[in-house]
Amino acid sequence: MDLQIALLLGQDGIVNGAIYALMALALVLVFSVTRVIFIPQGEFVAFAALSLAMMQGGRVPATVWLLLALGAATLAVEAWRHSRGAAVDWASTLAWAVAAPLAAAAVVIGWRPESLAAQVAATLLLITPLGPLLYRLAYRPLQHATVLILLIVSVALHGVLVGLGLLFFGAEGSRTPAFSELRLSLGALDITGQSLVVVVVTGVLMAALFAFFGRSIVGKALRATAMNRVGARLMGIPTELAGDVSFAFAALIGAVSGLLIAPITTIYYDTGFLIGLKGFVAAIVGGLASYPLALAGALLVGQLEAFSSFWASAYKEVLVFTLIIPVLWWRSLRSHHVEDEE
Repeated sequence: MDLQIALLLGQDGIVNGAIYALMALALVLVFSVTRVIFIPQGEFVAFAALSLAMMQGGRVPATVWLLLALGAATLAVEAWRHSRGAAVDWASTLAWAVAAPLAAAAVVIGWRPESLAAQVAATLLLITPLGPLLYRLAYRPLQHATVLILLIVSVALHGVLVGLGLLFFGAEGSRTPAFSELRLSLGALDITGQSLVVVVVTGVLMAALFAFFGRSIVGKALRATAMNRVGARLMGIPTELAGDVSFAFAALIGAVSGLLIAPITTIYYDTGFLIGLKGFVAAIVGGLASYPLALAGALLVGQLEAFSSFWASAYKEVLVFTLIIPVLWWRSLRSHHVEDEE
């Protein structure tokens, strides 16, 4: 290996690590607020990329019908809960189950955006509401269940979404045009504009999220819910709405990740699973609690994947996922048993 190859591999590791960092950030956020290990996080990546590809092909993405169906199901479930005497926040329910799906359908079907920027905005509008709707249908009825039961539900939901992805998009893969055709040469290193877009957008999104959690009232409420759900409820913070917001952020982050990676690699209906798993490895490095450690873990995963693809390409996935073993062993030595509510 010479210096030029090392630089190219390092560049690939940074770009891939940026995507894994977004995945890890979403997983840590969802787990902190709701105790859900959200296995289907990668499906947002695939759904966003393939929905954009369908719009660019002049077709209506099937995720529109999925969003409308989930909205109708959520509305029916909330109406049933109301009939049983449960308190229902109709404002948020109508926003996520009616307004957001109808707005997305109006934009995608009625407007049919043609420019790349408009299609990207329409994709984000289409994918983001999927998070809160899935949370309300699959997880909120089990909010007092153990982490293990929530994990089993996540695995089942992943299987359902992968099957729907195959039904909606077929087995063929798709790519989308790059957001930038720029090419820079820095000595022996060639940098593509799309790589810069990935790193810059990732950095901006992370900075915006950290500012949101550190300075806004909603962000502080989410942090309080993550630290102590019982205490947050006693202080009047609606923890159920915190779940909606955290899943909306997860879906938005997944959609952005899919749009960023689609010009770099061919996306299939099940591509998001491996991307989400590598983000999960990075999140485990951070203990599913620390955002900075999760980001560091994502960069480590990206570099390990890039260099192992050169030295042992047949075993690169094995080497990446093996990283989780020493991390879990080390954390098991430093941890003690706690109850779910502690």
